[in-house]
Amino acid sequence: MKNILTEENINKLKEELDYRMTVKRAQIAKEKLVAAAHGDRSENAEYKEACANYRENDNRIQYLLTMISTATVIDGKNIDKSVIGVNSKFKIKFVEDEYEEIISLVTTIDADPENMLISVESDLGKALMGGKVGDVVEVNAPSENYTVEILEML
Repeated sequence: MKNILTEENINKLKEELDYRMTVKRAQIAKEKLVAAAHGDRSENAEYKEACANYRENDNRIQYLLTMISTATVIDGKNIDKSVIGVNSKFKIKFVEDEYEEIISLVTTIDADPENMLISVESDLGKALMGGKVGDVVEVNAPSENYTVEILEML
């Protein structure tokens, strides 16, 4: 699956990747050397922790490399403001309970559902992507399906 990201998201991921591959790896290597100097590695908690930190850092590096290499990068400058896309802000109504909410559609990295920053890869985000004011869309969520009406672009 390709992640939809902005150029800014890619740059943040690359910065973190660079940090983890240079600074963080060097710190962990130093920790391992210091811990190894304390003696028997089989019973050395500091050494085991440094090894766990190394694996955790390496896993994060692999994740970052995958995110960067599989991303679909979108251009936020040439966007049709009448159609919902990444970084669109709009008001919707949950049809079943008449509840209205203002939400923004964002990339996965910027998602924060508690603050109504909804990922384009979420069920709601997928249903709204490409929608226009007046559209009524069916959201296929794991627990239940529901209907949302797009009220206005903000």
